[in-house]
Amino acid sequence: MKKQSKVIRLGSMLIALLLASSVIAASAEKIDKESNEALQVFKESISGAEVFINQAAGYLVFPRVIKVGIGVGAETGEGVLRVGGQTVDYYRTTSGSIGLQLGAQAKSIVVAFMTKESLQKFRNSNGWKVGLDGSVALIDLGAGKTIDSDNIRDPVVGFIFGSKGLMYNLTLEGSKFSKLDKLDESE
Repeated sequence: MKKQSKVIRLGSMLIALLLASSVIAASAEKIDKESNEALQVFKESISGAEVFINQAAGYLVFPRVIKVGIGVGAETGEGVLRVGGQTVDYYRTTSGSIGLQLGAQAKSIVVAFMTKESLQKFRNSNGWKVGLDGSVALIDLGAGKTIDSDNIRDPVVGFIFGSKGLMYNLTLEGSKFSKLDKLDESE
């Protein structure tokens, strides 16, 4: 019982540290720069990625999402929503989990809205949660693979890439995307 209590306390401290780091939010300019770099890595690593992104009605880019867990886990990151290749809004992704987990991980995420309807539903939401407000078809592609956009028919498609760290969990289920008020900063 004492050991379990220590794990919960340690997990809570890690989550608090992770969430505190998100309070020290990045500037709009920094998020745009890092998103451009993440998109470049995505396009260089996956054949067909550029064509796929160009076919999307809009797409989210989270250049760096950090996940930390010791029994209890949390992840967060900031990114951009782009329509027509231009940043139109800024978002934060967050999620939490309970269960067997230990470690930390950084990854990049791209979520493409393939229809105008799915993009509009996302933009009109007040905090869009994967699995509740919409589903995301997660495409598992390693470096050097190809996206065949003719075979992808889902309205919302997600890619996780560049994973570094000791924790492995390729899912967006339960992730929440919340709009940030950063547009004034970037102008």
